[in-house]
Amino acid sequence: MPPSKNKNTKTNKAAETAENKVVAENENQEVEQTASADLEEKKEVVSEPTTTETKKEDEEKDPKNNESTKEADAPIEDDFTARIIVVTSGKGGVGKTTTAASISTGLAAQGHKTVVVDFDVGLRNLDLIMGCERRVVYDFINVLHGEANLNQALIKDKRTDNLYILAASQTKDKDSLSYNGVGKVLKELSDMGFEYIICDSPAGIEAGALIALYYADEAIVTTNPEISSVRDSDRILGILYAKSRRAVQNKDSVVCKLLLTRYDVNRVTKEEMLSLNDVQELLRIPVLGVIPESKEVLKSSNDGAPVILNTKCDAGKAYQDAVKRLLGEEVPLRFITEKSFFQKIFS
Repeated sequence: MPPSKNKNTKTNKAAETAENKVVAENENQEVEQTASADLEEKKEVVSEPTTTETKKEDEEKDPKNNESTKEADAPIEDDFTARIIVVTSGKGGVGKTTTAASISTGLAAQGHKTVVVDFDVGLRNLDLIMGCERRVVYDFINVLHGEANLNQALIKDKRTDNLYILAASQTKDKDSLSYNGVGKVLKELSDMGFEYIICDSPAGIEAGALIALYYADEAIVTTNPEISSVRDSDRILGILYAKSRRAVQNKDSVVCKLLLTRYDVNRVTKEEMLSLNDVQELLRIPVLGVIPESKEVLKSSNDGAPVILNTKCDAGKAYQDAVKRLLGEEVPLRFITEKSFFQKIFS
């Protein structure tokens, strides 16, 4: 009898072991199925983010999508008594800062209280061309951040009465500018009695440029007679007509005028650059002026003096003509045809 009992015990243990093995296998299958389900769920979450997550990602990519940011940086809609003229282009190196310096100097020389504002934060050059780089104590960004007032930041030009300069910052980036802050500064300048506010815009469509374009009443579209420069300027015109304050408020369009720089009649004749007619055909805006290629432009910039003050060189004369046209005078275009033999001798 005892041997039979041991045999039954062994049989029961074997059955129990087999049953435990089956249970363990079933549990493992359940774990694997659960893990697989969790993995699929995670894939769905990754591939199909929630609306909240999508909104958060969009706000991180573009702060302007943030509703609170939009409210804080809402452009001001007040009317300005000053004429806000932005000097702009799509391409860099076409002479925007040279133009802003000369146009503002020319307007002030005609007796109009004028301020020229450098929007090229981080890469300022206007103060160099105006010859006041050592006199910059406070800049545009200091005023925006409330670290100085306009009377502290404005620099009175030492050559021309009625002319003031508001320099950009070299240590900040262009994200320091805001629609609301810039609008308040422009409004204050207008209330101070300035007749003309000339905005020296950065090239392209970065933040500083878009803000300057937004507040423009008029635009001097500066371009070289080459196809890439003209094409980029055409893009700027599209922004002015669609995204400026005047467009948003459904007012009359920004008045856009063409300033063609570095024009070389000899190269035009050789078909090495676009002619004035070619550029007009592409952009379809009135011509404010044609500035001929001249070594005096670079020399004047290095000397810290706007080239318009050089009344002996063709570029200086061309800028004087452009200022007169800006003020409504009818002045015929010069320097668009090749000089005669006697003109070459006496020039």
